[in-house]
Amino acid sequence: MSFLIRQISRTSDGREIIRAYPHDVREIIIGREASCEIHLADLAVELRHARLTLQANGKLDVVALAGNGFEVDGSKTSQAVIDPAGGSELRFGSHLLIISVEDGVVVITAERIEVLSDATQEKDEIGLFTLRSIMPSRRLMAWALSIIILLALLVWPIHTFYNYQNAEKRPAAFHADSLWSSGSLSSSHAGLGMDCQSCHTEAFVAVPDSSCVACHEDVHDHADPKRLILAKAPLNWDGKMSRKIAESFSRPEGRCVECHTEHEGAGPMEDTKQQFCSSCHTDMNKRLTDTKIANASDFGTAHPQFKPEVITANGSPPTRERISLDQKPVEDSGLKFPHDVHLSRTNGVARMAGGMGKQFGFGQALDCKDCHVKTPDGIQFKPIDMEQSCAMCHSLGIEKIGDTVRTLRHGDPKMVVADIRAFYRAGGPYRVRTQQVMEGRKRPGDYARSQPYYAYFGSVNYSRADSAIRSVFSKGGACYDCHTVIAPPAGSDNWQVQKVHQTSRFMMKGWFDHAAHDTETCSSCHAAKKSGNASELLLPGIKTCRTCHGGEASNADVPSSCAMCHSFHADDGAPWVPKFDMTRKRDVSKTRVENNKART
Repeated sequence: MSFLIRQISRTSDGREIIRAYPHDVREIIIGREASCEIHLADLAVELRHARLTLQANGKLDVVALAGNGFEVDGSKTSQAVIDPAGGSELRFGSHLLIISVEDGVVVITAERIEVLSDATQEKDEIGLFTLRSIMPSRRLMAWALSIIILLALLVWPIHTFYNYQNAEKRPAAFHADSLWSSGSLSSSHAGLGMDCQSCHTEAFVAVPDSSCVACHEDVHDHADPKRLILAKAPLNWDGKMSRKIAESFSRPEGRCVECHTEHEGAGPMEDTKQQFCSSCHTDMNKRLTDTKIANASDFGTAHPQFKPEVITANGSPPTRERISLDQKPVEDSGLKFPHDVHLSRTNGVARMAGGMGKQFGFGQALDCKDCHVKTPDGIQFKPIDMEQSCAMCHSLGIEKIGDTVRTLRHGDPKMVVADIRAFYRAGGPYRVRTQQVMEGRKRPGDYARSQPYYAYFGSVNYSRADSAIRSVFSKGGACYDCHTVIAPPAGSDNWQVQKVHQTSRFMMKGWFDHAAHDTETCSSCHAAKKSGNASELLLPGIKTCRTCHGGEASNADVPSSCAMCHSFHADDGAPWVPKFDMTRKRDVSKTRVENNKART
């Protein structure tokens, strides 16, 4: 069983107020101390007067903890054992405790049954337990406090503000105008300290744009303020009135501080609220007919499909184009790489990975992480390097002399041609030994770690360098199987290999942090294990993201505002690298996930 404490009090007009407090414990304390489970505001009651203990047989053991005892059913005592099922009454000073049992719960109803004077209960408690009798009247205290606030927070700050307004440097020491601060500065402006006049040039006048541009002369990727005003949705009548009032106080529309709000606390500036963004980006094309920006107001319900920037034609430089994922875009990267073959758990690649596990840290089959390595910040991935990621299986060995393997130089077709000609010029074998031939490149050799992989020659023996060179760059050869090869004119050996372009960022207008998603597996978002064509764009669509993310006010696992992915101002080379640290955002998102799970 457990306890249910009901404390009854009465108003001056006799109305009854009942407050119930459940306690899932076997012991409770009665006393005047505020921490007691049954708190009795009565000077006749000790701070910790008595202890009630619920025994295994369902009876209550009541023991006095101080010199004063208590009454049980009218009899004075210091210890008693009572049966709650039979009902009983305990008296402590002017309070009566009625004990009973309801639905297996011990119910204790506490009520003051007499006052300590001829005054009302409320008046008596005030006289006994407050300092009203020795304090000034409320009216006098209110006037005194108002005058103090007026002097301390208005007159004094105004005096100090104008006292050093024309000084070249703010004098050291405390200045009362700092009391006007509505909060700490962000980390971006923390260097200003308490030098309020750096931004606030006039008292009771909002920060003008001139204060901002004094430092921020070069603002990256900022729209024309006039276009920003035109993009906003029309104001309703109260919005128009508020706008007129703001303008009368030197707060014109389109100021920097409308978007960039300060004094919201230390750390990065607070994210812009979704409502602020949607005020323009909902039906913005109706107000800015020349805009190329799609309408978006909520990630979960009103956001277009992602439009990554992909290479549509390889070259120097490659041709790039933004294409919606709904159109299933493909990328001409210049590389032939079947993900499904390399990620299989049953084929020759898997068997080879298992054999190389101890040396390179592989599992029983290759995994995404074996080739894709995160950058130190965890945000992006390092470019794939042939020598580090591919050569351990796809060896470019052409000759083994002792313990040294001579390899063709990767990345330069002219050097590959030169190396092969030099090999034959030095007396290369007329017929390659059969035991050194690994047929086909579809299945990497089991011994690529320990001896050269003579895949350039296949199972055919060549006596001339020209034939060997042709074999390398033709179908079934080492270069051809992974690269797009451009054959030379007849009689020439000027073979060309199309340059491989590894796109580091597809979403040019959005931010994505892989480190913030490190609790997920790669296959949660990327269908690499089912992709057999390197041109397939393995980016997740908006539907995949919406399995976790929703709008700012949604019940999704991660309620996401516009600013979580879109940074308006950014450094050179951005928006990939924002000015602020994403760690705090990840912490906020984690908290939101936990709160939403608890709510559901």
